[in-house]
Amino acid sequence: MDILTVNNVSKNYSGHKALDNVSLSVPQGKIYGLLGPNGAGKTTLIRIINHITAPDSGSVIFDGHPLTQDDVANIGYLPEERGLYKKMKVGDQAVFFARLKGLSKAEATKQLKTWFERLEISSWWNRRVEELSKGMAQKVQFIVTVLHEPKLLIFDEPFSGFDPINANLLRDEIIRLKNNGATVIFSTHNMSSVEEICDNITLINKGRNILTGNVEDLRREFTRGRYSLVFSGNPDELTSALAPMLETWSVEPATYDRQQLNLLLKPDASLRQLISVANEKTELAAVNEAMASMNDIFIEAVKSSDAQ
Repeated sequence: MDILTVNNVSKNYSGHKALDNVSLSVPQGKIYGLLGPNGAGKTTLIRIINHITAPDSGSVIFDGHPLTQDDVANIGYLPEERGLYKKMKVGDQAVFFARLKGLSKAEATKQLKTWFERLEISSWWNRRVEELSKGMAQKVQFIVTVLHEPKLLIFDEPFSGFDPINANLLRDEIIRLKNNGATVIFSTHNMSSVEEICDNITLINKGRNILTGNVEDLRREFTRGRYSLVFSGNPDELTSALAPMLETWSVEPATYDRQQLNLLLKPDASLRQLISVANEKTELAAVNEAMASMNDIFIEAVKSSDAQ
């Protein structure tokens, strides 16, 4: 079952088409990546889903019915542009926001204390917000976003401002929320995060949906023509000889005495030809098909869309 369906949504701002007939469906209980370059239309779509603005045409179906203002209570939204009242104490502010979402003071305080401990910020309860680092403030806002257990969570660049340890902590919490039944829309430029936690994605470019699908299915689809060669020898000599056959390539260390060439073959080049040339120029140790990364897919799909 889909918890959210966007049907042919378009939105214009002073002659600029922010969204152009965009459609997508978000399955219940999944993490859904909403991807795209800056200015692609992601924020406009998120604002429409949150009932902050209305589409010029098209419709949004939430939990089986047309989206209304009342549905906002069942959506938790963490925007990229954060905002807290700097002079308030952290705990007081968290309780204030929780009460706005319908929790009693006692219930809010109890749940917040549990979350503060889980995200390792208990000692900041009585500190002022202005004393928080960006990452600490982000943890507070994350907690307030998820506290009332909404049916749909929307996180816009949730890992910005975090070091790797705290980014992993937040990632694990997002996965735990999903495992407990939450549905998550995850908007980001961090493609490694998409590979780690997203089940499905939609890629928007210039206001249009240019790619939608299951993450693993898309990675297999875009894998065609991608290989890695492990070799001993001169990498410059090898890449020079192979260059006419390759769309892209990069070289990285493999072992202490071998290197690895990661490549994308041109459509008219063959693997047999590639291996033959490589064997002539180096001592070839292995040839493996290489799974496309989400970063590869993002770049290839956007370039293809821009060329149309």
